[in-house]
Amino acid sequence: MTSTSRTSSAFRLPPVPALLLAAVSIQGGAALAKTLFPAFGPPAVASLRVLLAAIILAVIWRPRLLQVRRGGWLALLPYGVALGIMNLTYYLSLERIPLALAVTLEFVGPLGVAVLASRRALDFVWVALAAAGLLCIVPWPGAAAASRLDPVGVALALTAGVCWGVYIWAGGRVAQVFAGPQGVALGMGVAALTTLPFGIVMGTQHGAWSHLSAPALLTALGVAILSSALPYTLEMNALRVLPARVFGILMSLEPAVAAVIGLLFLNEHLRGLQWVAIACVMLASAGVTLTGGKKDEAAVEV
Repeated sequence: MTSTSRTSSAFRLPPVPALLLAAVSIQGGAALAKTLFPAFGPPAVASLRVLLAAIILAVIWRPRLLQVRRGGWLALLPYGVALGIMNLTYYLSLERIPLALAVTLEFVGPLGVAVLASRRALDFVWVALAAAGLLCIVPWPGAAAASRLDPVGVALALTAGVCWGVYIWAGGRVAQVFAGPQGVALGMGVAALTTLPFGIVMGTQHGAWSHLSAPALLTALGVAILSSALPYTLEMNALRVLPARVFGILMSLEPAVAAVIGLLFLNEHLRGLQWVAIACVMLASAGVTLTGGKKDEAAVEV
């Protein structure tokens, strides 16, 4: 039995519960990562998480590094670099703004990719809805100090969203060059090399390495498993039988999942307009998915 089949047989959940569990796992991993920020700083946590995730995926999928040709590297580089910068800027944003709002702002990336790929008039309705949601949480000058978000945190989350969009676009090229999960494992390796210099330099400035301990490394390993290895495996198995449209709708629930995780584990309480913003972006994401082309009705082959 191959490592792929062993991993697949380990998770026999129905596809919808599997994707919901994947969303909880991703946001739970982000919440766990945030608890490491005071000691290590976001860059060190991001680089350590991506490095551990790359090692885990390499052990599970065993990518054939020496067989990658020039065309493969040309596809992998933008994919992995975007993945690395996305993780770095996302974690930096989490230091400044609540988890749910960072996730909501980050959704600008995949939403933009979906709209640009479609070019239908109806999609501008969803863009307007998402824009209305973003206007609810953008830190306007003159707003009450208690209700304003950190503008740097907002900019970092939006940057992560742009990188997410590039990651999705580049992922299409990677999927054409590499079979199965090989490209993802190699891309995570490129992401690790991208984030590692930031983690080392900024972690040293933060004094992170004096806090290294077995419990801290176990927590970082938990972050890598919850944020990458577990949800990726669940999603891969769910996508074998689940229509892409259903996958997109379930994915649009992630800001709400992040809000619940942030409330329960990080004590992050959102204000009324912030909940409105989350709802607008979720509806826009689901709307783009629901009104997509007929080709999305078929199950995705993985």
